[in-house]
Amino acid sequence: MIRSFLSVLMLAAAPAVAAQDVTVPSGQPLSLLEVRLEEVPVLARFRFLAPDLDARGFEAVADDFAVLCADLALPALAASDVTVDKLVISMSAKDVPFGEVAPDVTQFFEVFSIENGDCIWEAF
Repeated sequence: MIRSFLSVLMLAAAPAVAAQDVTVPSGQPLSLLEVRLEEVPVLARFRFLAPDLDARGFEAVADDFAVLCADLALPALAASDVTVDKLVISMSAKDVPFGEVAPDVTQFFEVFSIENGDCIWEAF
């Protein structure tokens, strides 16, 4: 059931990224790699490939996370009738399999709580 749900969620989210309906403040090119759901705590992970990440650095892409949460992830979850407590948005310069360590690959992660349909950034 989760696998079929993920397929539906990917179908809901992918057109927005492919059609570039979501423009991020940095202007960087992004592609959706994967959406993962976890049950405890109830959260969704939206993983993006950002091939220019090394050249840009975190400061240049920091504002992109909130836009991806609010304009892409939340609508995709709502379209799939999924409610989560937290949302993790990640960007990686290369496609690294989930959970694998790759110290030579630039990766950034931001966590958001979802309250009243809004993304609330959580500082680590």
